Amino acid sequence: MKLNETINEPEQLNALALAYMGDGVLDMYVRFRLISQGQVRPNKLHKEATKYVSAKSQARVLQKLMDNGDLTDVEISVVKRGRNAKSGTIPKNTDHATYRYSTAYEALIGYLYLTGNEQRMDEIVAKSFLMIERKEEDHGGK
Repeated sequence: MKLNETINEPEQLNALALAYMGDGVLDMYVRFRLISQGQVRPNKLHKEATKYVSAKSQARVLQKLMDNGDLTDVEISVVKRGRNAKSGTIPKNTDHATYRYSTAYEALIGYLYLTGNEQRMDEIVAKSFLMIERKEEDHGGK
C-alpha cells in the first residue's frame, strides 16, 4: 500500500483506530516541524515534541478549534466519535476528560489522513501548531 492511498470507508473505522493513525501522522508533522526549525539534539527534540503531542495541548487545541467554529459538521461528527470512544487505559498524568478530547483530536487527524484530505489536515495542524506556540510565548516558554 502506498502511503498516499486512502482506506475504503474510513467513516466505518473504529474511532480508536482513527486516533491511532492520527497519533502517528501528528508525530510526523511535529518531527518535521522541529527538525525544519533547526532543532536536532535528540533530548531537546523529545522535550519540544511533548509540547505538541501532550494530551493537555491536544485537548486545548481541539476545544479552541470547536469554539472558533473551525470544524465542519463531518469533522465535528468524527470528533464526537473519538471523544466517546472507550479506551481501556488512561495515562496517570492526565484526567479522563482531557484524554478523551486528546483522543478525539487524534481521531480527526487520522480521519483526514485516511480520507486523503491532506490540504484540510495541513490547515488544521498548522492552526494547532500556532495555538500551541502562542501559548508557549504567552507563558515565557514554560
